Amino acid sequence: MTVKLKTKLKIIAVQVIVFCHAPLALAEDSVEFNTDVLDAADRSHVDLSRFATDNYIAPGDYLLDITINGKAIGQSKIHYDATADGKSSRACITQDLLDKLALKDEIRAKVTEVYQNCYSIDSIPGAKVTNTAGALNLAVPQAWMKYNDPDWTPPERWDSGIAGVIFDYSVTGQLTHRFKGEGDYDSLSGYGQTGFNVGGWRMRADYQANYDNKEHKSNFTWNQFYAYRPLPTMAAKLTLGEIYLNSRVFDTVRFTGINLESDERMLPPSLQGYAPEIHGVARTNAKVTVSQSGRVIYETTVAAGPFNIQDLRNAIRGTLDVRVEEQDGSVSTFQVTTANIPYLTRPGYVRYNVAGGAPSRYNHRIKGPGFVAGDFSWGISNAWSVYGGLMTAGKAYTAITAGIGRDLNVFGALSFDATESWSEQPDENRIWGTSYKLSYAKTFDEFDSSITFAGYRFSERDFRTLSQYLDERYGGYDNLGREKEMYTITGSKTFWADDPRMATTLFLTYTHQNYWNRGSQDRYGMSVGRSFNIGNVRGITANLSAYRSEYNGKNDDSIAFSLSIPVGDSKWAGLDIQTNNSKVSPMASYTDNSDYNNLWRVRAGTNQDGRASFDGYYMHRSQLAEINTTASYQYDDYIAVSGTLRGGLTATRHGAALHNSGATADTARMMVDTSGIGGVPLNRGMARTNSFGIAVVPDIVSYNSFDTRVDVDAMDSNIEASKAINTSVLTEGAIGYQVFGMSKGNKLMATLRLADHSTPPFGAEVYNKDGVSVAMVLEEGKAWLAGVNPNETLKVNWGGKNQCEITMPATITDSSTILLPCR
Repeated sequence: MTVKLKTKLKIIAVQVIVFCHAPLALAEDSVEFNTDVLDAADRSHVDLSRFATDNYIAPGDYLLDITINGKAIGQSKIHYDATADGKSSRACITQDLLDKLALKDEIRAKVTEVYQNCYSIDSIPGAKVTNTAGALNLAVPQAWMKYNDPDWTPPERWDSGIAGVIFDYSVTGQLTHRFKGEGDYDSLSGYGQTGFNVGGWRMRADYQANYDNKEHKSNFTWNQFYAYRPLPTMAAKLTLGEIYLNSRVFDTVRFTGINLESDERMLPPSLQGYAPEIHGVARTNAKVTVSQSGRVIYETTVAAGPFNIQDLRNAIRGTLDVRVEEQDGSVSTFQVTTANIPYLTRPGYVRYNVAGGAPSRYNHRIKGPGFVAGDFSWGISNAWSVYGGLMTAGKAYTAITAGIGRDLNVFGALSFDATESWSEQPDENRIWGTSYKLSYAKTFDEFDSSITFAGYRFSERDFRTLSQYLDERYGGYDNLGREKEMYTITGSKTFWADDPRMATTLFLTYTHQNYWNRGSQDRYGMSVGRSFNIGNVRGITANLSAYRSEYNGKNDDSIAFSLSIPVGDSKWAGLDIQTNNSKVSPMASYTDNSDYNNLWRVRAGTNQDGRASFDGYYMHRSQLAEINTTASYQYDDYIAVSGTLRGGLTATRHGAALHNSGATADTARMMVDTSGIGGVPLNRGMARTNSFGIAVVPDIVSYNSFDTRVDVDAMDSNIEASKAINTSVLTEGAIGYQVFGMSKGNKLMATLRLADHSTPPFGAEVYNKDGVSVAMVLEEGKAWLAGVNPNETLKVNWGGKNQCEITMPATITDSSTILLPCR
């Protein structure tokens, strides 16, 4: 039997002893071990004292994972004190950790403070503190805690992160070469956010830029300068600076001032709202830009065919302008109304939004009268909610809203409100008008269908929103027209949901909008998708999407049909047929999504004029950025390429790292420190530590539990991780920070010798400079060292403290056992 194999067997023997403990003499919480079962020549020279007492931890400070009632809540530095008899130790619960228990006030009063910032929860009935490897486990009966929602982490356990600097960007470029006619066209655009975090405050600046060679112009604009901070105890958010009013009652307006609003993302999931989606069809590879009041809030490149944008921020309200720029130079636009579901609030709860300031333009100058605004919703009972609001700029402008919401149980939810406005005209006459709104939503579980939103709104000729008033009074124009009537409906239905071979999903949307001072517009849309099997071919999918836009008597029709047939693992052959205003374009395609970080598709066929056509896209997810590229070719017409690059940089006192990013404003990010060891993959390859051992996992949903995971199976064989997962909940915009104990290096057998030529006792532990255990000492001082490096100094611990140190040689080989003096 080899030395290495015998060593591993003896380590297993120690583990068996620890778990079975073969007691000779029992105390209440301590145990002595029968060392006779060990295959050791000198059984008197054994130190298993740290296993002798239940949950014994040697006195000192430790960075431990914390769990509360079995749920991981992150890491914390814990100090262990020795008890009076010196035979056991006790964990000091800090005030910060005590707060995370979210105890009821009367139970919190029973907790005793042993000394400053050191508490004991022994006085809480049923409470228990235990230890496992690298973790402190707190168990408290749920009856003594404020919250009881297994799908939600209470505010006391949220992490506001650390101080740091961020820079996120999204850049889209397009090159088009025409074989004749208009010549070449190049464009470059981008948007993003930069800023820094200090404590709970997030300072931010949003920017956008574009360049167009056709018009020979370029510009760079700082859209907003603002600061905000979450207020978890109030379930609210405070914002200062240049703000876009985010109200459920009043339309969006840009102003400079202060805003305090309820943030329902801080509520349990069952009480939260929704985020808008955008559906459409691109005739070619296209750039899609979503803006609101001229501010770009989302931009990307999409492949030809139907697209569905689902990752918009759930804080967006109002009307969104969508621009689809095809690679052949044509442009189509439409609007999406992000009206919310009926405005209902849980019983006894009040949602509110209070703002004050003065309207401001994109040049950051104040233009318009100062105003104050406030709206609220109060849940009277399970069935009824009332809501309303007031916005006033004195004599210049005033609007008041009152509404009521009703939960109709099996019939859905309904709300109705009316808004009255008074506004001063340029001739100083005052006009007034009313706007009425009706909203309805219903999920039919028994029919596997839902009406996501249905609404109707009518505004009288003299009704004005604050933005309309400002445009007329100070801009001399009405940019978006004065809305007269709008109704919209979106819904979905799944047929044969119980049979995966037959399940078919239908999505419908319709919006009608007309104005007092311009023509009306309508947009109809539908999509239907189904998966089915033919013989031994399983997972065939078919999708049909159709959209029509009507404006000023003109129709713009788009229809897309796609059929995909599996030809391998996450690979498909397909047929795509698109029509635009009765012109048909058939294309055969091949898609390969087998590599999550490298997705691509190619298509070939004819365009709508019958000319040969080719296009393709490629998306690459790397640790540094996300890249989306597309290319199109149409015979005797043009060749075009485009791409979007998204990424970011995050820097703190612990280090800095480039990373990919969705460039959204309200997400958090996690900085991971792997003790200076690079190349450690995280979260299925989403990030990888750089040469300094730092990585950033981006786009973490705020106020939701998130697991940061080390991809152990994908690590290099010479890297050892002391743990593989950390769990945390980050507040909006936070930069989280987590440390994973790592060791990297050689593996070898060594014999440890003390100065008197004796050896450390059997069971002694060897630690590296980061406190990661790299070996346990066996008989005759032998130790199997894992993850050690040349010239590295290691500490040897027994008897509850560090006893000596060993230094690795300048050259390490795995061929034989080396002798290491322990001084």
